[in-house]
Amino acid sequence: MKDSSNFSAAERIESLKAGSVAALSCLLGFGAIALGNSLILAHRFDSLASLQVREIDLNFAFRGAIALLGGFLFGVTYRYAIRRDVNPQLKSGAVLAFGLVRAFGQLDAGLFFEPGKMPALQELLPFAVRGAESVVLFAIAGLVLDWAIGRSWIKPFDS
Repeated sequence: MKDSSNFSAAERIESLKAGSVAALSCLLGFGAIALGNSLILAHRFDSLASLQVREIDLNFAFRGAIALLGGFLFGVTYRYAIRRDVNPQLKSGAVLAFGLVRAFGQLDAGLFFEPGKMPALQELLPFAVRGAESVVLFAIAGLVLDWAIGRSWIKPFDS
């Protein structure tokens, strides 16, 4: 059976490497952010108490798995998107796109307003923090990928 893809096995391996590096970066970033939220933000601001991780449970593990999978998909996409470009708008656009999609997904899943009542700022603050976290996660992954590509550990996509 003939392979109809235009991508060589070497390109696929490089994409797998990029996805794996970004996935690990996002997972470690997720853990660091959760620790920072628990130790700093949740204790200093009452409206952010919901960000505190009290125990490592199935919900936390599931959120970590989503960060891992999102990081993998970001890494593969980022490698193809940036190619050999040195365009900072393209790089930051990819980071922002993935970060905002993740942030809006969290917002959509957890934000419920009472009809006819505007939410208070303290109700929106946890969602704003989680949105910023999402962008930071993919920014970390993008920086690590740029670093790995700069060291020739991962080859950029050849167009």
